[in-house]
Amino acid sequence: MLSLSTVFAVLNLQKTHGLRTEVVQSETARLSAEQQRVSREKQLKEREAAVAAANAKFGDTQNKVASNEAELAKAQAEKNDLQAKLRANETEIAELRKQIDSAGTKPVASNSPAASTAELQAQLDDAKKQLDAAEREKILLSDKMKVTQEKSTQLETERKHRPAPGANNAGIRGTVLAVNPAYNFVVLSLGARQGVEANSEMLVLRGGSFIGKIRISSVEPATAIGDIITSTLARGVQVQPGDTVVYAGNNS
Repeated sequence: MLSLSTVFAVLNLQKTHGLRTEVVQSETARLSAEQQRVSREKQLKEREAAVAAANAKFGDTQNKVASNEAELAKAQAEKNDLQAKLRANETEIAELRKQIDSAGTKPVASNSPAASTAELQAQLDDAKKQLDAAEREKILLSDKMKVTQEKSTQLETERKHRPAPGANNAGIRGTVLAVNPAYNFVVLSLGARQGVEANSEMLVLRGGSFIGKIRISSVEPATAIGDIITSTLARGVQVQPGDTVVYAGNNS
């Protein structure tokens, strides 16, 4: 009888142990699933925040582009106006010099030489004053013209180096705006408007040298998110903001 009781006790103990094991395993699985859910939600929120920040930065860039275009138009108009004023000033200077030369060689009337000489001298002095003022204005206009020309050249250079929107896939080139090392994704400075497609790959360059690849996971109108293909990175190398990305192809 005692032996039978012992057997039942052992069986009950094993059953209880088995149930506890199942409970522990179930709880462990539940906690693991919960952690994965929280991690995915956190990653999604970080991606959304990164996209929002990139879109805001893109909006600022677009505003800056519009402002630069307006400044360029204003600078070109000012340049044209200054050129017209400078030409008019040079014409005025030439006329005044003719007047001075003419006054210096004009014969004095014999009936009243003193009055005529004084009158001619007054005309000569007035012409010289006007010439002096015109010369000073010419210097001022030339200085303004130089500043306007430099500004116009700078704005033209910025516009020439600005990437054109809507490029073909083969010419897509952008910049890494932000990097999330925890989840290995990046935010790019270009999106659907430039022809970026989901699941396409882009080469990451630094200083013209290849350092790795990314795969586009989501695309916004002006930005995109790409997952870093860690197997393509050399040991110790990490993608950084400012790195260049170039279209590699579509794997869909």
